[in-house]
Amino acid sequence: MSNDWIVEMKDIEKSFNRIPVLKKVSLQVKKGEIHALLGENGAGKSTLMNILGGVHLADKGFITVDGEKVAITTPKVSQQLGISFIHQELNVVGDLRIYENMFLGSELRNKLGILKVEEMCRQTEDILANLGVRLDPKEYVRNLDTSYKQLIEIARALLHRSRIIIMDEPTTALAEHEVERLFNFMTKLRETGVSIIYISHKLKEIKAICDRYTVLRDGEWVATGSLKETELDQITNMMVGRSVSEERFVQEHSFGDTILEVKDLGCEGEFRDINFGVRKGEIVGFTGLAGDGRTELIETLFGYRRKSTGEIKVNGKQVKINHPKHALKAGLGLVPKDRKENAIIKDLNVIHNLTLSSMSHFEQAGFIQEKREKSRFSYYRDKLNIKLHDPTVSIDKLSGGNQQKVVIAKWLEVGPDVLIFDNPTQGIDVGAKREVYQHIIDLAAEGKAIIILSSEAPEIMKVCHYIHVMYQGEITASINGDKATEDLIMSYATGSKREGGKGGKYRNAATAKQ
Repeated sequence: MSNDWIVEMKDIEKSFNRIPVLKKVSLQVKKGEIHALLGENGAGKSTLMNILGGVHLADKGFITVDGEKVAITTPKVSQQLGISFIHQELNVVGDLRIYENMFLGSELRNKLGILKVEEMCRQTEDILANLGVRLDPKEYVRNLDTSYKQLIEIARALLHRSRIIIMDEPTTALAEHEVERLFNFMTKLRETGVSIIYISHKLKEIKAICDRYTVLRDGEWVATGSLKETELDQITNMMVGRSVSEERFVQEHSFGDTILEVKDLGCEGEFRDINFGVRKGEIVGFTGLAGDGRTELIETLFGYRRKSTGEIKVNGKQVKINHPKHALKAGLGLVPKDRKENAIIKDLNVIHNLTLSSMSHFEQAGFIQEKREKSRFSYYRDKLNIKLHDPTVSIDKLSGGNQQKVVIAKWLEVGPDVLIFDNPTQGIDVGAKREVYQHIIDLAAEGKAIIILSSEAPEIMKVCHYIHVMYQGEITASINGDKATEDLIMSYATGSKREGGKGGKYRNAATAKQ
């Protein structure tokens, strides 16, 4: 055992229901380093970290902290050893103040049991100041940017004298300026000797902030190395076991009639003069920077918001959509960005999540036909390559990529004419991304009209026939997918360039040239 490691996990093995999930996996983390833990969804990253966090017990192997063997049997033991786990879903209470979140469950009281509010505020201010941030400890957490909410979790970890902080996909919901702020916090922590285990699928961010990496694949250790000495395509290859092409996925084919047409659509204070159309078999993308209005545009299309101007036509007929049920009836389906909040019910099993929006397909004489439900699930499991052993487990047991496939299957069973994907690969790994892209392209080939929203220009360029760029609530450019470049998209997304005409260049999908 080496004294170089603040934490070492050696030859860890773990099985669930006799199915091996980790097979002799090892991880070593140095004091004061940011260590990337990489791998596809289902590679075993979460299980390994849950063992370190005391949620699961390893079947075999051992763990050392500061060179001493330890038995991490509960999360409390893990915390006592100086280990904190900051999950992707932030664990802060919006209706409590900053200092109340910091000391939740460990409040300071005097001999009479009265809360020592000012002392808690002082300690909160001191820890935040060490991270280079000044916030009012009595501010309500709900009023903070997402990055500051993450900071509260980091500060709480430091309050408990954590020396090892595990961060799971910390930048998923952050805007670009918030990512920069988070990285500044992480750099300050590293300088004080705190070690960070950083889990992310965003390899450019990994390269920018991390010192070393460990790659897992199919529950096995693949490699450990220095990020300065390793190219990103090498890491990608190690993660998926093959090279992943950056070329366009989209396949050229003839388009059918216009399915969705939007004219002069506006929503006061959010967006204005939006014009576009989508044809049968066409994939149309929307991209831009945070606050560009594309999310609000789709929320209006799907009935979560009310439009103030304009009209929406589906299959040539004007429709009034003031509620999601109107959108569903009109033939629109939405795969939302935040699947855990808006697309799945985590306590329901996989089959019931899949059939939730199409219960009428499985009802007979007032009873649900479970045999038919299982049959349809088997069909979609094969069609979308959903990887799981037991479809009766709760959906939160699946990896992010497989959860996303279940959400797609749910909408395929509903059978809408138009499918909208809001950041379809958010929080899933490079291998699963490739599968999701291929499924989207296959849907277009089957005649579905597809809309994709993404803040990642390379993703939009990879799969879209046509791309609309938004800036401050307007379409500033409409670009053929095969002519788009990241630089061109960014010039329109930042407002430094714009096409002429009302709401950008209006394109009726029925007449747009490729």
